[in-house]
Amino acid sequence: MRELLFVFIGGGMGSVLRFMVSMWWRHMQCHPRYASIIFPWPTLVVNLIGSLLISVLYWLMESHWQASPEQRLLLTTGLCGGLTTFSTFSYETATLLSSGHYGLALLYIGISLTMGILLAFVPIWIK
Repeated sequence: MRELLFVFIGGGMGSVLRFMVSMWWRHMQCHPRYASIIFPWPTLVVNLIGSLLISVLYWLMESHWQASPEQRLLLTTGLCGGLTTFSTFSYETATLLSSGHYGLALLYIGISLTMGILLAFVPIWIK
């Protein structure tokens, strides 16, 4: 039961951070310069940050911190799980494809997968 509480708290924090990124983007789209952009930047940004963050956190917890199992759950399953939005990524990709934006959909998939995997290698490369 205690583990669920840590996942719940971390997940709430991650979800709030993801929501804040989306709200920031909506605010940016009020400016005429950004109003016509349909590319799903907020989801891409949180997925890339989440890919980097989860691998850095695991690396730090394994090599530098004496993290408890609860701390690991809070930061990885909770925070990173709440922050990243793979289900939203899938939905937005399907929306781009169904609306005929094939090039943007392929670009979105390519950047998300390639950069996400590359960013997950950062702590391995800096060892």
